[in-house]
Amino acid sequence: MTFPAASLATLLPPRQRRKPRIGLVAGGLGTYWPQFPDLLPQLQESARYVSERFAGMDADVTDVGFISDAQEGAAAAETLRQADCDLIVLFLTTYLTSSMVLPIAQRADAPVLIIDLQPTERMDHAGFDTGAWLAYCGQCPVPEVGNVFRRAGVPFRSVSGWLRQESAWERIERWIHAAHVRAALRHARHGLMGHLYPGMLDVSTDLTLLPATFGSHVEVLEFDDLRVRVAEVTDAQARERMQMASQIFSLDDSVVDDDFLWGARVSVGLDRLVDDFDLDSLSYYHRGLGGELHEQLGAGMILGASLLTARGIPTTGEYELRTTVAQLATQVIGAGGSFCEIQALNFDDDVVEMGHDGPAHLAVSAREPLLRGLGVFHGKRGWGVSVEFDVEPGPVTLLGLGQDRDGSLVFVASEGRVVPGPLLAIGNTTSRVDFGRDPGEWVDAWSATGVGHHWSLSIGHRAQTYRAAASLLGIEYRVV
Repeated sequence: MTFPAASLATLLPPRQRRKPRIGLVAGGLGTYWPQFPDLLPQLQESARYVSERFAGMDADVTDVGFISDAQEGAAAAETLRQADCDLIVLFLTTYLTSSMVLPIAQRADAPVLIIDLQPTERMDHAGFDTGAWLAYCGQCPVPEVGNVFRRAGVPFRSVSGWLRQESAWERIERWIHAAHVRAALRHARHGLMGHLYPGMLDVSTDLTLLPATFGSHVEVLEFDDLRVRVAEVTDAQARERMQMASQIFSLDDSVVDDDFLWGARVSVGLDRLVDDFDLDSLSYYHRGLGGELHEQLGAGMILGASLLTARGIPTTGEYELRTTVAQLATQVIGAGGSFCEIQALNFDDDVVEMGHDGPAHLAVSAREPLLRGLGVFHGKRGWGVSVEFDVEPGPVTLLGLGQDRDGSLVFVASEGRVVPGPLLAIGNTTSRVDFGRDPGEWVDAWSATGVGHHWSLSIGHRAQTYRAAASLLGIEYRVV
């Protein structure tokens, strides 16, 4: 982008959220300690290294130390239960019994990740005795734990490797990123303002489903909740918001000053609404008629919604609660996340063109975003300013939150690459995505997942992270 990220963060301070809470416990079989006196100190040194790596991650870590028997495992489980963890990491330093591990998985009320990281790449076979070998035996109980977890109905996850193997730590950090998603969705407050867009049956969501699935809250709002806050915005405050927006956006000649002022006024009111209801996201829709005030509010949302989305508070139209949840998931792992749909297919270049009018995440922009004036919003009542930019070329991942016939939620993802080329100049966030296959075949496969009309476009190849997040959330995952 043409302005530095630091400047953007100053203008739009990011939303501060509860960090994921990670429980950490290391263990080995205490029977070994008197038999091999040098073993425990070596394992404890490995455990300290693991603890230091976790302390450097963007998470709150509860480290309960080293356990040597089932009784210590049960005590650790109680400590971790009270810590309200989003993920528990069990470091198997050597062989230990599944009876030491199962109480933690059952009682701590959090998903569990097993890690087994031997000290180095390989053993020194000629120089090792039994005690030295046992320090490399953390993989030994992993199948045992997997069997017991399956029989107990506990989801099993593991990362095997060696202590300083960066590829193993990348896999571990993927689970920590997934814990960010779980933490955000467990504690999120989603605003839903206005009413259902009546023609789009796919966007309808049972409002009990989100608290039942994730633990989050849905706050039902009226456009009047916004109306009274916008009415309190002074001309000076609206002009100040216009000045800030002018530092972030390029203004196209099509922007009408009165429309820009109205969008700025609505933006200030939106900030107050979000603060007053402590919202982590907001979805909205109002049809309106004849230019009445609520229709004007709906038409003036895009500027403020884009600024909120850039701060990490996804704000989207068409009453798309589930897609806003997907945007929150992509946002909290640092991947941005813009509201989008399929626009057209290009069979000469083998790309899917996708984007959307309205709110967009500035973090995915390839250049300084543009404010464009529109005489009409396609398919909806309204007019005013809209946000337009090109998505940064490179790897991207789509994430949608689908819903099946039985009501259950599902993460749906697909990785591709944004490639340069001609884009529509119609006030949309737009991209040309190459999925490495015939675009028509991709559309067929994507649509068959039940993903719905809209989804979040995020930066980077993140499919494995979203798979891990679905695992921690206890929902199904589908990938195209």
